[in-house]
Amino acid sequence: MSDPVPVALTRLALTDFRNYNATSVELNSRMVAFVGDNGAGKTNILEAISFLSAGRGLRRATLSDIARADGSGGWAVSAILDGEFGETRIGTGLTAGEPGRRVRIDSEEARSSEALLEYLRVLWLVPSMDGLFTGSASDRRKFLDRLVLSLNPSHGRMVASFEKALRQRNRLLSEGGTPEYLDAIEAQVAELGTAVALARSETVSLLAKTLEAQKQLGLPFPSAEIHLQGAFETATIGMSASDREDCYRDLLVEGRFRDRAAGRTLDGPHRSDLYVVHSEKQMPAAQASTGEQKALLIGLVLAHADLTSSISGMTPILLLDEVAAHLDPGRREALFTRLEVLGGQVFMTGTDENLFKDLPSAAQIFEVANGGIALS
Repeated sequence: MSDPVPVALTRLALTDFRNYNATSVELNSRMVAFVGDNGAGKTNILEAISFLSAGRGLRRATLSDIARADGSGGWAVSAILDGEFGETRIGTGLTAGEPGRRVRIDSEEARSSEALLEYLRVLWLVPSMDGLFTGSASDRRKFLDRLVLSLNPSHGRMVASFEKALRQRNRLLSEGGTPEYLDAIEAQVAELGTAVALARSETVSLLAKTLEAQKQLGLPFPSAEIHLQGAFETATIGMSASDREDCYRDLLVEGRFRDRAAGRTLDGPHRSDLYVVHSEKQMPAAQASTGEQKALLIGLVLAHADLTSSISGMTPILLLDEVAAHLDPGRREALFTRLEVLGGQVFMTGTDENLFKDLPSAAQIFEVANGGIALS
């Protein structure tokens, strides 16, 4: 297997994005840190980079809320990317009054943000994910679907279509739709749901193997074991894709009366959960200490970055928001070393420049203040 293609941003520009009027930064390192006080806009920079990929960005914010308060009502993010296709200019943004964001690649408008996945994969770890293991199953499914998306660019569209079909079925049930209409929509739900479930299952299986291999590296982070679990997984274990689809369709038909009474569909992969175990202690991650949960999550993200590089054939861009501040010096140094070995471009944030003293000498450290970004 050939080595993955290195991918890196060499320039980033923001216009009317959050607290930034118009600012740009030249990038010449694979290790980049943004340092500044709380509220200075460090995370806003990471969020801007996250929009250079498919989806809703790392905050999942309403697009209009991202626009600068005293700006035009729209916003834009653009970058120059060095990757598989040489130098590529990519950009995205919102025009005031329009419903969705536009994407341009080398001055040509793309049909959707999914087109960006051909050029780069962006992964992230942010403080809002700290409660992943103790939060809702819905949050863990969204986390898992983001992991799948970096390996399977069509997954986001598949999940959206599945959720749309579920809503249509629920509406038909509530409005007393005929059996013929229900048969038709349930066939769609079963086909789409099975595809979503299989993509998740394959990603979990691949990531579990990567986590096992990572365990042999002796990193100072606890190892995780991961499993996809739920009633749908239990009912369809060991089945072929076609048999899973048939089984799901039968479950939907049998559950019509119950689902009509409940007002929602109670069977399917939309109720699955990502179950994570602290490997060394053989305990659910949800029962681990706060520090252990953070370390488990870092290990998961590192393994996923490694897997993404292997499957996609390109090194991912990794966004780590306030991660260094939660690690002791030994773990922080180990993290930086591992990130360097992985070879992808990494953007980090912190309030203290000393947090990044163990970065390689070629790293860039920027000061963020008053809506500006300056090299330290």
